[in-house]
Amino acid sequence: MATYLEFIQQNEERDGVRFSWNVWPSSRLEATRMVVPLACLLTPLKERLDLPPVQYEPVLCSRPTCKAVLNPLCQVDYRAKLWACNFCFQRNQFPPAYAGISEVNQPAELMPQFSTIEYIVQEDLQALKESLQMSLSLLPADALVGLITFGRMVQVHELSCEGISKSYVFRGTKDLTAKQIQDMLGLSKPAVPIQQGRPLQTPEQPVISSRFLQPVHKIDMNLTDLLGELQRDPWPVTQGNRPLRSTGVALSIAVGLLEGTFPNTGARIMLFTGGPPTQGPGMVVGDELKTPIRSWHDIEKDNARFMKKATKHYETLANRTAANGHCIDIYACALDQTGLLEMKCCANLTGGHMVMGDSFNTSLFKQTFQRVFNKGFNGEFRMAFGASLDVKTSRELKIAGAIGPCVSLNVKGPCVSENELGIGGTSQWKICSLDPSTTLAIYFEVVNQHNAPIPQGGRGAVQFVTQYQHSSTQKRIRVTTIARNWADAQSQLQHIEAAFDQEAAAVLMARLGVYRAESEEGPDVLRWLDRQLIRLCQKFGQYNKDDPNSFRLSESFSLYPQFMFHLRRSPFLQVFNNSPDESSYYRHHFARQDLTQSLIMIQPILYAYSFHGPPEPVLLDSSSILPDRILLMDTFFQIVIYLGETIAQWQKAGYQDMPEYENFKHLLQAPLDDAQEILQTRFPMPRYIHTEHGGSQARFLLSKVNPSQTHNNLYAWGQESGAPILTDDVSLQVFMDHLKKLAVSSAS
Repeated sequence: MATYLEFIQQNEERDGVRFSWNVWPSSRLEATRMVVPLACLLTPLKERLDLPPVQYEPVLCSRPTCKAVLNPLCQVDYRAKLWACNFCFQRNQFPPAYAGISEVNQPAELMPQFSTIEYIVQEDLQALKESLQMSLSLLPADALVGLITFGRMVQVHELSCEGISKSYVFRGTKDLTAKQIQDMLGLSKPAVPIQQGRPLQTPEQPVISSRFLQPVHKIDMNLTDLLGELQRDPWPVTQGNRPLRSTGVALSIAVGLLEGTFPNTGARIMLFTGGPPTQGPGMVVGDELKTPIRSWHDIEKDNARFMKKATKHYETLANRTAANGHCIDIYACALDQTGLLEMKCCANLTGGHMVMGDSFNTSLFKQTFQRVFNKGFNGEFRMAFGASLDVKTSRELKIAGAIGPCVSLNVKGPCVSENELGIGGTSQWKICSLDPSTTLAIYFEVVNQHNAPIPQGGRGAVQFVTQYQHSSTQKRIRVTTIARNWADAQSQLQHIEAAFDQEAAAVLMARLGVYRAESEEGPDVLRWLDRQLIRLCQKFGQYNKDDPNSFRLSESFSLYPQFMFHLRRSPFLQVFNNSPDESSYYRHHFARQDLTQSLIMIQPILYAYSFHGPPEPVLLDSSSILPDRILLMDTFFQIVIYLGETIAQWQKAGYQDMPEYENFKHLLQAPLDDAQEILQTRFPMPRYIHTEHGGSQARFLLSKVNPSQTHNNLYAWGQESGAPILTDDVSLQVFMDHLKKLAVSSAS
């Protein structure tokens, strides 16, 4: 039994409260006789590092004169989903979000240890409004902007009317053609002539879209006020239901509006959504909360009833948008899925951004959104529009296809291969939006016949012609021409081998694997990757038949199997533990990043900080997890700082605050500084995780490292050799042993 002193201290630490009396007198008379009144000292904002705020609104008692907040002292009827207020005894219904509660599945506010709990009252709409208002100040004064809002209905806001808000309202359940949208908005007039990316203004032909699309400098105040006035969708949401969200129609109207006003001129549609589309064309899930949004299991069992129809709706919109040279960004912030799986084509095919977060109120969203408007050294936006890429090859080569944020322009020709890899059957692609790091993978096929030798010293050539609209609205063309020597693979294999770029090869194979994963079963893609790797090893490895121990790879191939090992375990090919939306998000970014970022995504970088020397890169391996080290891992999507067991104990003991341990303080600070550098430049901004040995978030590190020590082979390792991982995944060593065995086998 805890002493009262311990009880008092525990309560103070937990709740920030100290009572004069901790057993209370039961009558007024008795209380007055005790001289010292019953009272307490309260520290409302007492710091609690172990109390992360919960990101939802508190549940209030429904009695207007009470409105007490649900707490551990309330009586709860889990069957009837009712709770009795412990202050006024009013019986209250739980809100729909609590439909799944039971004795074993309680929300935090009903648990005794959460007698103090902090809520973030999620002003998501407010946070989003502020971010949008901020973005207006980052746009050029003559940039044209428009506003469409949606819930159950869709409103297209007029921006040219002073002093009064006016909008055109569309039903969220009816799909409209581009012609219908343009007729309803009064846009069905001759198209605006375009010259060098700008609309020509002539007296007889004013810009007909001016009611809905206006230059920032003209409507800055008006639009700021309009955004400030926005409210949540006023339509009532019945208990047990999701809000009605007409995303598909809102997007259709935005596409139609731009299609009818500024075809083939640089433009972005920015979609901000706080949940899945729940009605009308493009709906992903019904509005009843009892029906969960589709999972990978549902998709495998063909039990995702809205998926095919929704995907088709968004693909149609994406293709229309791409045809007009516009792009669609998706900013999806919600704690649950929002339909990115079905909507991904909108960003993937048009080169738009895809940002996924828990809330519009997080720094992850706010800073990422701000980076969309980053400017280069010359003070111009780091974005270009309406690009087309034309690839030309010498006659020994043909083009098999491209993988990246592009769509085919269906330009046939003699240099187009019949064998397609990625988006093939063309020598030209459209990229509606691109920035300095946008990277496409282009695949070729050598078609020169074996019996027609190329003269010694002959070279093959490829030219890339990129036409685009610069952010200054100038039309620009960039031409890149490269040539490489031809070599005879029978007599000059060593030259070909020595010139192998294993990093680029790994990324290109990975892009193909991820592209295939969009339409093939996961295990089939892994088998295909494995077969390719075995064949590569058989071709370029040095070995004696049926003797795995004799197998060797030259330096230019030595890292490649390792990349494939990590790719097989990556979230691009493994859907376990990821929702369909998360998988779509990861694959979206992988298909557009440059080599360096792509390699980080495949095989995260691990740095070690210790007293034994300066920070150093270490193996992405469980043997690198040592008690006296701090690790910094960069996976592209997450930055993880992990304190080893001893370091964590020293920090808890407060050594860093003692003058004689100044060097320990510097050691703790070094990875924080390095993490900040990455956080400030990466797009989208990574999730920042600070954890330690035994911490719940240590799983982010443990799931990525090669499990060279597991609970299964622990006896083989000494105590100081690293951290064992609880997994049945094979290690890189086992993977390599299997690979060597298969590569040297006479049977294969």
